Parts: sequence; structure tokens; C-alpha cells
Amino acid sequence: MFAAENGLRGDPRLQGISEAIRVVPHFPKKGIMFQDITTLLLNHKAFKDTVDIFVDRYRDMDISVVAGIEARGFMFGPSIALAIGAKFVPLRKPGKLPGERISESYVLEYGTDCLEMHVGAVQPGERAVVIDDLVATGGTLSAAIRLLERMDAKVVECGCVIGLPEVKGQNRLNGKPLYILVEPRELEDCC
Repeated sequence: MFAAENGLRGDPRLQGISEAIRVVPHFPKKGIMFQDITTLLLNHKAFKDTVDIFVDRYRDMDISVVAGIEARGFMFGPSIALAIGAKFVPLRKPGKLPGERISESYVLEYGTDCLEMHVGAVQPGERAVVIDDLVATGGTLSAAIRLLERMDAKVVECGCVIGLPEVKGQNRLNGKPLYILVEPRELEDCC
């Protein structure tokens, strides 16, 4: 579900967030219109508005875990967790966590990858949201859901700053709701 469909239609914060995201053509390879959130992070108002919208959504949902996907989920997840009184759990690429961990592989458009989480980071029955910057195919979010559910956490929702209008990734989320702030921007007169 897009934020604009959930009571935020016409909210100027969404337009500000969208405009703060830089589109980089042909990165990391030809044909890709990369949605660069680093420019959003440089814009204090847009960054704050992004976090505030997620906080407003999750504040009263009895969330105890905010799981952020490496690396861009780390930029929003900790602030959301602090604001709603939840713990932040990093979901990392292989070899980055020092303790006992579990892992979950997933398929990308161009290969495979893996996410890892510390054993004991979540407890059975804890209510979790998964945060990332962008959803496309849903493979990464799906792996995050599987990791949390293997530890018997209840994944309430996945939240992303950017999502494709047709939200193809929604089909891979095992029925979990998906909350998206803005659609990807295109460059006018590009390429």
C-alpha cells in the first residue's frame, strides 16, 4: 500500500521526499535508473519527514522490533526504533556479524545473496517491522521475513521508502503487508 492511499494523499511531505531522491541513470549498469537516497539524507526536512511518517504509522502497533536491511535500511530503521520504543535489529550481508547467526539466501535479478541475523536478536512472539529503502522484486524483504519468522517473531509489515507502482515484490512477501512512501522517479529527457 502506498502512503498516499492511506490517508496521506496530498501530503506535501511525500512530494518533498520524492523530490529529494536523486535519479542516477545507468547505475550500476546500463538501463538502470538508480534511486539514490543519499540526497534525501542530505535534506534534513525530507529525511525527518521520511522517519516521521514511518513513526506515525508504527507508533501504536505494539512493535518491539525494527529490523533494518543492510545497508540502506540502517539509515531509517534505528531512528524509527528509537522513536517508537523498539529495538533495532540489523539484517546483514554474510560475514559481518561476529556472534552466532542464522542466514537466509535469496534470489536477485542478477544472482543470489544472503542475509544474516544474530541468534537471540528477537524473541518468540515479538512483533516486528522490516525497513528498507526500495522494493522491486521483493527477494530481500522475503528473506528478511523468513529470518525473523524462523526465530518465531511475528512480522507485522514491511516498510520501504520507494516502491514500484505495480509492486511486483508484494507477491513474494508471504502475505505480509507492504507500506511504501513514494514511487520511483524517472529523469525527464534522459538517455
